[in-house]
Amino acid sequence: MVQLRKKYERAVQRRNESGVQLIEREEEVCIFYEKINVQEMMSRNGDIEINVMDEKIRFLKLKLTEKKRQIELSLRTLPMKRSLDADLVVLQIQFSQCKDRIKSLEKLFADPNEEKRTRKLPGKDPSQAELFKKIEELEIHLAQKEEKLLEKDFIYEQVSRLTERINRKAENGKQDTLILAKKMNELQEKIKSTTQKMMALIAELSMNQALAIKLQQEMRDKEQFLMCITSRLEKGLPPPKEVEKEWLKVLRDEQVYKAAVEDKQHALPTSVYTTAEQRPNAYIPDEENVLPLPRPYGALAPFKPGEPSANMRHIRKPMVKPIEI
Repeated sequence: MVQLRKKYERAVQRRNESGVQLIEREEEVCIFYEKINVQEMMSRNGDIEINVMDEKIRFLKLKLTEKKRQIELSLRTLPMKRSLDADLVVLQIQFSQCKDRIKSLEKLFADPNEEKRTRKLPGKDPSQAELFKKIEELEIHLAQKEEKLLEKDFIYEQVSRLTERINRKAENGKQDTLILAKKMNELQEKIKSTTQKMMALIAELSMNQALAIKLQQEMRDKEQFLMCITSRLEKGLPPPKEVEKEWLKVLRDEQVYKAAVEDKQHALPTSVYTTAEQRPNAYIPDEENVLPLPRPYGALAPFKPGEPSANMRHIRKPMVKPIEI
C-alpha cells in the first residue's frame, strides 16, 4: 500500500509537472503565433513598400530617360543655338541702327528751319471761272443721270406690272393645265379599257368564228355521211361497219348503265361501289372434325399478287442451275 501510495504521489507530481509544462508550452506557442502574425504583417507591409519602391524606381527611370532625351535634343540643337545667337546679335545691331535713323529723320522733319522738309506737288491750280464751269458741267451731267434713272424706274414699274399679270395668267394656266391633265388621264384610261375590251371581243369573235367553221365542217361531214347511208339503204345495202360499231357501242353502254342502276338499287346502304376485282375474305377449313363452313381471314388475310405489268418484259428470267450432289 505504501508503495502504491508513493507511486500515486509520483504520478500526481509528474502529472502536475507535465500540466505546468503544457501550460508553459501553450504560452510559448501563443507567443510564437503572435510573433508569426507580426512577421506576416511585417512581410505584407514590406511587400507593399517594395511595390511602392518599384513604382518609384520605374517612375524615376522614366524621368531619367526623359532627361536623357532632353539632353540629347539640347546637344543636337547646340550648334543651331550658336548660329541663332550670332543672328540675334546682328539683328540687335540693325535694330539699334534703325532706331538711330528714325530719330535722325524725326529731328529732320520736326525742324521748321529746314528747307528740304517740304515737297511741292507738280501742276497748276484752276481759276474760279474754270471751277464754276466745271460745276455747271457736273450739274448738267447729274441732271441727265437723274432723268435716265427716272426713265428706268418707270420702265421697271411697267415691267413689274406686266410680270405680275403674266404670273397671274401662269397660275390660272396651271389650274387649267391640271384640269386638262386629269381629263387626259381619264380619257387615256377609258381608251385603254375600251381597247382591252375590243381586243377581248376580237379574240372571242375569232374563237367563235373558228368554232363556227369547225361546226360547219362537222355538219358537212355528217350530211355527207347521212347521204351515203341513205343511198346505201335505198340500194338495199347494209350500213358501213363504222356505223355498226358505233351502234353496238351505244347498245353496250346502255346495258352497262342499266346493270349499274340495278346493282345500285339492290345494293345495301353500307356497300361501296367499286370496279376492283373481288378478293376472298374467308376460307374453308380442311380439318376433319370441323364443318366445312367459311371462316373470315380477319386482319391476317393472305397476300394476293397482282398480274405482272408490262415492265416485266425488261427483266430477264433467271437461269435455274442444276444441283450437284
